[in-house]
Amino acid sequence: MEEVKKKQLISLAEVKEILGKVDAESLDQIQRWTYDYVSKFSNVDPKIAKKMKQDLIKECGLTEEEAVEILNIMPESLPELRSFTFGWKKLILSETLEKTLKIIKEHS
Repeated sequence: MEEVKKKQLISLAEVKEILGKVDAESLDQIQRWTYDYVSKFSNVDPKIAKKMKQDLIKECGLTEEEAVEILNIMPESLPELRSFTFGWKKLILSETLEKTLKIIKEHS
């Protein structure tokens, strides 16, 4: 078993990019299932996802984990975003939510 060298939060788009570089024949069953899943549910270019993650952290004050969660969901409206962030149990100002949606819409 390989030693974990680094832990990093990554979006579904980044998972798709990583697994897409591996020969399909060398993927184990869980990796194949994961690749199938991210292929179906990730429709953002990995480079754009990385930029969006940085923007969400820098401009909206989100944690890396929160930014990745938003990237994986890609909410399209304020009510959808609000219902999603409600589970974080912290107050997110309306202007921050609006800025978050603006970043998503600019890059998608």
